[in-house]
Amino acid sequence: MGAVFWTCAIILFLVVEAIVPGLVSIWFAFGSIPALISALFSGPIWLQVALFLVTSVVALILTRPLAKKYVNSRVQATNADMMIGKDCVVKETVDNLQGTGAVSVGGKVWTARTEQEGVILPEGSVAVVLRIDGVKLIVKAAS
Repeated sequence: MGAVFWTCAIILFLVVEAIVPGLVSIWFAFGSIPALISALFSGPIWLQVALFLVTSVVALILTRPLAKKYVNSRVQATNADMMIGKDCVVKETVDNLQGTGAVSVGGKVWTARTEQEGVILPEGSVAVVLRIDGVKLIVKAAS
């Protein structure tokens, strides 16, 4: 009976892995193999479950960093990313508390916020783009 259960578990985990994008259940399919072998040799249930859990966790710990690095790791840069590090001119006073601020960079006007609360950049000053957060540029005063 245990062998049937573990065989079905392997199939289920592999089907889920095939349907869902990314790696989500391959480690459990791998962990089911020693449990299946134990069941074929009439191993007790506690041993089957222990083998399943230990093998799954070890496989997850050993391979997850590699999987995260190589699966879906391609980040495609956009034209907006080219603005990071560029100087911009403050067109509307940037004040996080008031929820105001706009800067011009590359001929386009963007909503802007400062990285630190309480820092106000007056209109006409020069700032540097640190990053893009949604549709807002996060800026700091140019040194």
